[in-house]
Amino acid sequence: MKKSTSKDLALLGGQPVGKIESPHFPLFTDRTIKRVSKLLIDGKAVGLGRSHSPEIVEAEEAVSAYHSGRHCLSTSSGHGALQMALAGLEIGSGDEVITTPYTWGASISCILHQGAIPVFADVDPVTGLIDPKTIPSLITKRTRAILAVHIFGQPANMPAIMAIAKKHKLVVIEDGSQAHGASFKGKRVGNFGDAAGFSCMGGKLLATTEAGYLVTPKKDVYWKASLLCQHMGRSPDKGFPKELLPYADSLVYTYRMTPINAVLLTEQLKKLDREVDHRRRNAEHLRKYLSESHYVSLPVYKSYEKPAYHILTMNFDHASAGISRDTFLEAIKAEGLMVMAYVPSPIPSWHRLHWQNYKGPKAVWIEALKKSGIDYRKSKHPNCEHKIASALDMSFNFYKPAKSSMKKMADIIYKVEANIDVLRRWEKR
Repeated sequence: MKKSTSKDLALLGGQPVGKIESPHFPLFTDRTIKRVSKLLIDGKAVGLGRSHSPEIVEAEEAVSAYHSGRHCLSTSSGHGALQMALAGLEIGSGDEVITTPYTWGASISCILHQGAIPVFADVDPVTGLIDPKTIPSLITKRTRAILAVHIFGQPANMPAIMAIAKKHKLVVIEDGSQAHGASFKGKRVGNFGDAAGFSCMGGKLLATTEAGYLVTPKKDVYWKASLLCQHMGRSPDKGFPKELLPYADSLVYTYRMTPINAVLLTEQLKKLDREVDHRRRNAEHLRKYLSESHYVSLPVYKSYEKPAYHILTMNFDHASAGISRDTFLEAIKAEGLMVMAYVPSPIPSWHRLHWQNYKGPKAVWIEALKKSGIDYRKSKHPNCEHKIASALDMSFNFYKPAKSSMKKMADIIYKVEANIDVLRRWEKR
């Protein structure tokens, strides 16, 4: 492949390669739009559960089939799904949940909102996925669960995590919010743990407007979660446990799904695997085009690791380049490739977890953290810090063939690399 020549960088006043446009996303089919329009015309905007909404029944059955028959509970958000996964497993006050420091905050706030205590393992420095080898040393008599995040659509090593959980009698929750359709050794994410939560907001792989779902192989987890977040706990539904009837009331989190989002979910699911397949093919084209890059690389996955590519993460070798990742990132952006650093810093470093010197608005979890005595200020996560310092991340909504766009991305990176000496001098100044 012919590399770009040393043309002036756009960051320094040169002509940019040009903005790279991804296809319009999310894409809703004509059938989807017609179905939603009919709901609006008929005034069917509220879904009080399966007994009131055939659209919610349809969506939950479709998701259940996609997840090999697991029980499905539709929710209003991915955060709600994750919190209810924890609640359905009765993870609560003072319980420790081992998780990752490299993720979006909702993966952690769902633990905090249960009064539980996040305990942070370290991650793989290339993928940012939780490293199973760093989990066992964190297990204490208060540990109840492991929450694994399939960050960016990359599947975490669930067999290894499940083996640790089995040995120590822990439950496992999967956060698949960015990973619909990803798989590990032929098994879809969400189908490993005791429960899983997924986001279906408008930017995710399975995009609605704002929604989510929980899946679990355990019927009692489904019903306990329903009790806490659905209209009257779904007590009118067939199969509701008699022993839970005394507790079925309106003291719930309002995490129910609307019929409109239920229809969107059902219809979007029909084309999910096809779109994920195109994302994979485009990522492989980019990998091929960047094979001669000196400083940028994509994670290498084993044949049985199948990412879904909600976000494509790359790594920048700042030591070899002699400039910071942030300088390289700005130069790429100026040329037309919108990249970012998705995780700004390890979550244990965030001020709202430091109860010892917290002076911000009152947070519901501060007292629980104080009571536990945990001190996140002492946390050390070197691999997480390495990943944050080297990560180049970008939204990857290339769900149609886009080989030419992948080549243009590579052209931008090669152009910036060809000007690395210029950037070194510019950064020093």
